[in-house]
Order: sequence, then C-alpha cells, then structure tokens
Amino acid sequence: MKRTTEQLIADLARHASPVRRLRTPLTRALLWLAVVAIVAAAAVWLKADVRVFMARAANLRMAIELAATLATGVLGVIAAFHLSVPDRPRSWLLAPLAPLAVWIGASGYECWRNWIAPTGGGWAAGESAMCFMFILGVGAALGLLLYWPIRRAKPIDPDGVVVAGGLGVAGLASFILQFFHPFDVTFMDLGWHLAAIAVLLGASWLLGRRGLGPA
Repeated sequence: MKRTTEQLIADLARHASPVRRLRTPLTRALLWLAVVAIVAAAAVWLKADVRVFMARAANLRMAIELAATLATGVLGVIAAFHLSVPDRPRSWLLAPLAPLAVWIGASGYECWRNWIAPTGGGWAAGESAMCFMFILGVGAALGLLLYWPIRRAKPIDPDGVVVAGGLGVAGLASFILQFFHPFDVTFMDLGWHLAAIAVLLGASWLLGRRGLGPA
C-alpha cells in the first residue's frame, strides 16, 4: 500500500534526525583550498628550491602560465563546490575553462622554443614520465581529499561536479609540480601533462558517478 504525501511528511517529522546546514559553497571551497595551501607550502619549504622557482617565475611567459595553472585549479575546485548543491547554475562549469586555455596556450608556446630531440635510443620520456606520475599522484591525493566535503552535499547531478573537480585537482597538482620542475616545458612534457589531466578527469568521472549523488 502506497503512503500518502501526508503520511510521508508525518514519518519524516517523527523519525528524521536533525541535519546540520552546510556552509556556503564558496566558504567550504576556500577552507579546503587553505588546507591544501598549508600542506603544499610545507612540502615546498622542505623539498623545493624556492630560489630557482622564483627565478623562473620572473619570466613573463612563465608567470602567465603559473597564474593560469593556479587559476584553473582554484576555479575548478570552487566550481565543484558550487555545482554540488542544487540551486547553483551549471554555468559554473565554464569558470575554469578560460584559464585552462591560457595555461595550455602558454605551455604550448614554450614547447616551440624547447623542441624535443631524438636520442640514440629513440624518443626519451626522461623527466616527463616523472611529471606524469607527480601530477597523477598528487592529483589523486587531492581528489580523495576533495571527495569527502563534496560528498556531504550529496549532489543530484554529479557529472558537472566531477569534471570541475577533476580540472581543479589537475590544475593544483600541475601548479605544485612547478616548484619541483626546474626546467622549461617541451612537447614531451606537455603531452605527459595532458595525459595525466585526462587520466584524472576520467578517473574522477568514473568514481564520481558511483560515489557521489544522493543515496
């Protein structure tokens, strides 16, 4: 026998447990980003050569690339938090796209200046493969860290959330990589970077479809 709407409301009123209201999406995103910034800053302080990074960042093209990479990460994460609640427009998906285009464009321009060269053993990945593993590993860790606060909102449509979140963690991982990547980007590097981003987006979408959304 089907329950009437009045019976359902009465049952919910009797048995539903109190629900703690979530902070605004922007507040939650900024808190998450602050935690990541603290952890990343500690790792950079302990392991990276900040002087080398600052010397590279003094170059205008490099500064643009760094700013666009960071903006992609930050806006992607903010968009993911906004898209996790039902009253926010899907146009938030567009937020990280402009800095993403600048990031890829700036990296691609540098590639033309640092063309890869064949070696005696063929095309060598070298440090590029390490970049791939770095972005993949850090991005996966950030993705898991992002999963829990996003999951609390129980997104109705998780697709946009995982795409924006995947772009966000990929951008942040790529930005952090620059502190440990003391040489210019080649086509091989760019290819590995894009491959890592594609893997992160694919994994985010597959896992997000299962793990996010209403129970």
